[in-house]
Amino acid sequence: MARETLKSRFGFILLSAGCAIGIGNVWKFPYLVGANGGGAFVLLYLFFLIILGIPVMTMEFSLGRAARRSPVRMYQRLTPAKWGWHWHGYACWLGCVLLMMFYTTVAGWMLLYFYQTACGAFAGLAPKEIGAAFGAMLADPLLQVVPMVIVVISGFVICSHGLQSGLERVTKGMMVLLLVIMVVLAVNSVFLEGAAEGISFYLRPDIAKMEEIGFANVIVAAMNQAFFTLSLGIGAMAIFGSYIPKDHALLGESVNVALLDTFVAITSGLIIMPACFAYGVEPDSGPGLIFITLPNIFNHMTGGILWGSLFFLFMTFAAFSTVLAVFENIMACTMDLTGWSRKKTGLVNGALILLLSLPCALGFNLLAGVHPMGGESSFLDLEDFIVSNILLPGGSLVFVLYTMHRFGWGWQKFYEEANTGEGLKLPVWAHGYFAYVLPLIVGAILVLGLL
Repeated sequence: MARETLKSRFGFILLSAGCAIGIGNVWKFPYLVGANGGGAFVLLYLFFLIILGIPVMTMEFSLGRAARRSPVRMYQRLTPAKWGWHWHGYACWLGCVLLMMFYTTVAGWMLLYFYQTACGAFAGLAPKEIGAAFGAMLADPLLQVVPMVIVVISGFVICSHGLQSGLERVTKGMMVLLLVIMVVLAVNSVFLEGAAEGISFYLRPDIAKMEEIGFANVIVAAMNQAFFTLSLGIGAMAIFGSYIPKDHALLGESVNVALLDTFVAITSGLIIMPACFAYGVEPDSGPGLIFITLPNIFNHMTGGILWGSLFFLFMTFAAFSTVLAVFENIMACTMDLTGWSRKKTGLVNGALILLLSLPCALGFNLLAGVHPMGGESSFLDLEDFIVSNILLPGGSLVFVLYTMHRFGWGWQKFYEEANTGEGLKLPVWAHGYFAYVLPLIVGAILVLGLL
C-alpha cells in the first residue's frame, strides 16, 4: 500500500500546529506570563522555544520524513537491528493512547460548556452557583461520559475517512475558524473599559516581580512551558513529517508551527487578562479559570452569551485539533503494525479509546473514592503525570540521543534530511549544541518533572 500524503504544505503546518495547540495554551500560559514578569517572561519563553522546542521538533519531523513510517516502524526503517531503539516507537504509541485516555474527557468538558453557554445555562447565576455547576458537572457520570463518547466517535470517524478527505480537510477548516474566533475575542477584550490594566499586567516587563519569585524559578517555568507547549516526545510530530514531500527544509517548518502555537498562546492572554481586570476578577490558571472565572466574566459582559459561546467554541476547536492529530498517530501506528484498512483501524481503536477513557471520565464520580497517587488525586492526575512528566521529556531525550549520535541515526543523516528542500537551513556549527547541550537541557526537564 502506497504511503498517504498530505494535500498541501498549508495543511501540514495547520495539522502540526493543531497538535501543538491545546488547552494548556489557554488555561496555563496567560497566568504564567502575568505571574512571572509579563513581557520579560515572554522573551524568556521565546528564547527557550528557539533553543529547545524548535530543535526537537525539527528532529521529529526529520525522523518521520526520512522513514516514511509511524513511530512503531520508524526506527527499524532508519537503523535496522541497532541497539533496540524500536522499543521507543512502542512507547510513543503508548504515550498517545495514555494522552487520549484523559484528554478526550477534558475535550468533552469544552464541548459541553459550549452547548450549555450557547443555551444560556449560566446566565444570571451567582459566582458560587457557577462554581457549583462545574462541581455538579464533574459529579454526574452521564455528563462526563456522553461528551467524551461524542469526541472519541467523531474523531475516529473523521480520521477513518482518509488523510486528505478526512483529517486534513476538517483540521484546516477548524484551525482557520479557531484563529478567526481568537482575533475577534481578543479585539473585544482589549477594548473593554479597564482592560488596559490587564494588558499591562500581562505584557509589561516586570523585573521586580521576577526578583520576588526568583530568577531561577522564572527560568524553569519559561523552559518548561516552551518545551511542553509543542507536544514533543511521543511521535505526534514525526507522523506528520512522514506525510510530507522533501520540498521544504524542516527547520523553517518547525519555526512556522512554533509561531502559530505562540500566537495562540499570547492571544489567549489578550482574551483573558483584559477581561479579568475589566471586571475586577483575580486571574487564575487551570480548570478554575476556564470553567468558573470566565463564565462569571461573560455573565457581566454585554452580549455575554455570544462571547462565552465563541470562547468555548474556540476551546473546543483547540482541544479537538489535538485529539484528531493524536488519533491519527494511533491509527498510523496500528496500520503499520497490522496492515488493516483505515476504517477497520478506526473502529477498533475507537472502541479501545472509549473503554480506556472511562476511568478518567468516572474518576470524579463513580470512582471518586479511588486516588491512584494518594491524597485527592484522580485518574486524570495519574495519566497526566505519566505523559507530561515522563513520556514527553523522556521521549524527547531519546529522539535527541538517537538523532545526534553514531549509535543511533547520526548527525550527518539528520543534517542532510533536515536541510533537504527550500527554506531555512540548519548551520553546520549547530552540531555541538544539538549533540551535547540539548540533551542536558531535556534531561534537566525530565529530572525536574520527577522531583
